[in-house]
Amino acid sequence: MNRNFQLPAGEDAVLRCSHFPASSPAKSLIVIAHGFKGFKDWGMFPYVAGALSREHEVITFNFSHGGIGEDPEQFTELDKFARNTASRSLKDLEILLSYLSQHPKFGALPVFLLGHSLGGGLSLLYALEHPEEIAGVISWNGVTSLDLLSEEQKRELRGTGRSHVLNSRTGQQMPLDLVLLQDLERNARRYDLPSRMEQAAFPAVLIQGSEDGAHLREGSRQLTALRPDIAWVQIPGGNHTFGTVHPFAGTTPQLEQAIAATQEFITQVLAE
Repeated sequence: MNRNFQLPAGEDAVLRCSHFPASSPAKSLIVIAHGFKGFKDWGMFPYVAGALSREHEVITFNFSHGGIGEDPEQFTELDKFARNTASRSLKDLEILLSYLSQHPKFGALPVFLLGHSLGGGLSLLYALEHPEEIAGVISWNGVTSLDLLSEEQKRELRGTGRSHVLNSRTGQQMPLDLVLLQDLERNARRYDLPSRMEQAAFPAVLIQGSEDGAHLREGSRQLTALRPDIAWVQIPGGNHTFGTVHPFAGTTPQLEQAIAATQEFITQVLAE
């Protein structure tokens, strides 16, 4: 059973979190970060957290400006979503991990970040800036560029201050505000993951479906070319969500392989 809790995240923002307690003495603490238009209760995430909690304490959470409010599965905070910069998301991670580091149950455990899609890129960037806090990063179908805006969206943002992105699941046209583009431009050097990762020392693994998006797979190829020590575990037949859907309709062979590769990586890091 998971236990839900909330953390204040400044202004009117809140981090909605779930704790999946370890069913045996915990080897580590795993924090799972969802991606763009994702949320902690989407499809596979509760199942993944439950599977990993057999040996680890697991925390899932919604980014404070991810668009999910009191309803755990509906985007009712589109005003926040429109302003959900990478800077804001990194601050959310800082707030959450600071809280967990001071918690009597979690504080002494090594911390692993497991990020999916945009959450993967954010996890790598957080570890770059807080290497002393993070034992390792597991990127599931992760981005290597935090810039997810199309050229058309950028033109609209510069012209009118607002653009939109379609949520194909809900049919919502989700707003995007100019602050997103401004944050990317202001922090271009900070967000340059490939060049910064070239000098990083923390353990990381890329776990990716062979049918994931071509641009995401190309980003993984470039990153592992710069850092041959980072394993690129490729899951045959896996798409961006390893064959899973929302609402969750059950696990898949590809998801089980991703979970197994995650557990193997953590075991390897802890043994070193």
